[in-house]
Amino acid sequence: MGEKKEIRQEFLTGERALFMSRDLRVVDCTFADGESPLKESENIELEGSMFKWKYPLWYCKNVTAKDCVWFDMARAGVWYTNNVTVEDSPIDAPKNFRRCNGVTLRNVSFSNAEETLWSCNDVTMEHVLARGNYFGMNSTNVTVKDLTLYGNYSFDGARNVTLEGSKLLSKDSFWNCENVVVRDSYISGEYLGWNSKNLTFENCTIESLQGMCYIENLVMKNCKLLNTTLAFEYSTVEADITSKIDSVLNPTSGTITADAIGELILEKDKIDPSKTKITCREAQV
Repeated sequence: MGEKKEIRQEFLTGERALFMSRDLRVVDCTFADGESPLKESENIELEGSMFKWKYPLWYCKNVTAKDCVWFDMARAGVWYTNNVTVEDSPIDAPKNFRRCNGVTLRNVSFSNAEETLWSCNDVTMEHVLARGNYFGMNSTNVTVKDLTLYGNYSFDGARNVTLEGSKLLSKDSFWNCENVVVRDSYISGEYLGWNSKNLTFENCTIESLQGMCYIENLVMKNCKLLNTTLAFEYSTVEADITSKIDSVLNPTSGTITADAIGELILEKDKIDPSKTKITCREAQV
């Protein structure tokens, strides 16, 4: 592949302004009114540029964007695109990244992350800040480090997720998931993890009303459960909790070890209490 053609400090308007571009470097340009300016483009390098209208990167391949800005009307910005890397960029537009493969986000902020990162595959995120509901829905093979998220229903239906060093203020996060590992993170939100399979938390602090219920193969290692009530209902669980649990309700089977349990509810007409071993450290002193 030869040297890229460069476009610098252009003000681009009209629909499909750079449609089907190839091997192009775009520097300090403004994509103003006009839909789909880079639709079906390939091998594109963007730097210091601004997107101000809808659908800028659809059906593209091999795109890098650094120090770029997606304004509010650049919604549904990156869809059906393969191998896209965005760095050091604020994104103010909702519904970004849909059905993409090979997504890398570094030092990116999403001020309006509604319906963002849906049904994507092979996603890497580092130092991402996002505010919005339904972030990461139905995405697969996701690796996350240092995500700060404000928004409910995150990662619904996701598969093969590893999340580290993150903070989630998110009700109903990790519903309907499979193969998720969360390490060294803080999560606050009701109804955490329902209807999931193979969900692991390591070295985490969690606050959740009625969290970790209806889960097949829930593993918790060295975790704190603060202000957490009615936990583990109908879950198969292996949990080592380094705090008091306010209340536990009807786990299906497994082992639960905690400093203490405020209220233990085991209803024999709903579960077999003998299938769950429960140990409180404070009771052993």
